Amino acid sequence: MTDFKVNRRGLMKGAAAVGVGLSAPQFFVSGANAYTNEPTGGSVTLGFNVPQTRAYADEGADELRAYELAVEHLNGGGDGGMLNTFSSKALTGNGVLGKKVEYVTGDTQTLSDAARASAKRMIEKDGAVMITGGSSSGVAIAVQGLCQDAGVIFMAGLTHSNDTTGKDKRANGFRHFFNTEMTGAALAPVLKNAFGEDRRVYHLTSDYTWGWSQEGSIQKYTEPFGWETAAAVRTPVGAGDFSQYITPVLNSGADVLVLNHYGKDMVNSLPQAVQFGLRDKQVNGKNFEIVVPLFSRLMAQGAGDAIKGIFGSTNWNWSLQDEGSKAFVKSFGQKYGIPPSQAAHTCYCQTILYADAAERAGTFRPSELGKALEDFSFDGLGNGPTDYRGSDHQCFKDVLVVKGKEEPASQHDLLEVVEVTPRAQVEYPADLLGGELGPYNDGA
Repeated sequence: MTDFKVNRRGLMKGAAAVGVGLSAPQFFVSGANAYTNEPTGGSVTLGFNVPQTRAYADEGADELRAYELAVEHLNGGGDGGMLNTFSSKALTGNGVLGKKVEYVTGDTQTLSDAARASAKRMIEKDGAVMITGGSSSGVAIAVQGLCQDAGVIFMAGLTHSNDTTGKDKRANGFRHFFNTEMTGAALAPVLKNAFGEDRRVYHLTSDYTWGWSQEGSIQKYTEPFGWETAAAVRTPVGAGDFSQYITPVLNSGADVLVLNHYGKDMVNSLPQAVQFGLRDKQVNGKNFEIVVPLFSRLMAQGAGDAIKGIFGSTNWNWSLQDEGSKAFVKSFGQKYGIPPSQAAHTCYCQTILYADAAERAGTFRPSELGKALEDFSFDGLGNGPTDYRGSDHQCFKDVLVVKGKEEPASQHDLLEVVEVTPRAQVEYPADLLGGELGPYNDGA
């Protein structure tokens, strides 16, 4: 594996987000047959909208690193990264459609209103032709709706709720990241084999669309083999101290705790649960177990020893040995001195996929570029053979089930892949999660 050393190189950032007060969107086009922010000069501007503060800021910082790296590769800098392994060869390191790629950034603050305000500013003031980013599904859904109304493409970053490409899907929105339905389908059989049937489960769940979706998917796929819900308690994002929520678990009769938490919430709640002695308990004649359905390397690093032996799922892991993953890890490591997270990976991929679709379509017009992404099959971006399903704009590929390593080799090598769940096991009918894409909006 790559030997990483700390690099304190900073990130280029755009202007700070404007206030959260929103007025009716006003988006401008250059002619009757034009589209929102049609590039007319020698450059094209992308908008990177990520959490730079609050509970999901660690993921946001890594997303910005990945976006900066993707722009560098698109403009012909660095070693090219996954442009060299991507099955599509439309991109040549000469920008996109002959235009240099530039970018601006915003801070979502993991708040829907703030995220919409910063996205609106990037579209109206900075001329962004595409918006991407986010580490919260609530934010992703809000910004996706704004982009649909504005007539620009939204390439979702880290968003895991079913609703993003389910009931809240939009034609102008696309998601590379997997969702909670896929996590449930992949993780449940592993949990059954590891912990057996007939368990009593206590859910602590982040109180927004992702948490609700994750809780529901785990219940859906574990209840058939007797995992009964003893309690399901909602917790606020960014709570910090979860002791008041963990104390009742001790006397609940539950023998499994599922932490439907992400980012710093999980970094806080998992160690607190371990400190309360839950993993040392026996309940109902069984060892007490803890499950974290959605993992990231950054979370594992933040949670420390508490992560050891804990099962979860992930969209990608830097230890994978396919050519795309190795190329990305090498590029990212050389630039920043650390391995990339799954958030970084999916954001890099989304930027490359958008640029490639524009190149293949010969335009940045949302309706034509979107058609180039629909039912697009590709490989070489770290997830194996992948399809962007046209009927809901959701990517489908294999899903990784991981576990915290008992004896990590380094501070970054914390998760081991225990199963690669084949795509066929996690794929579902396009109408299962509801919603309608509706028509594309070009903004003209």
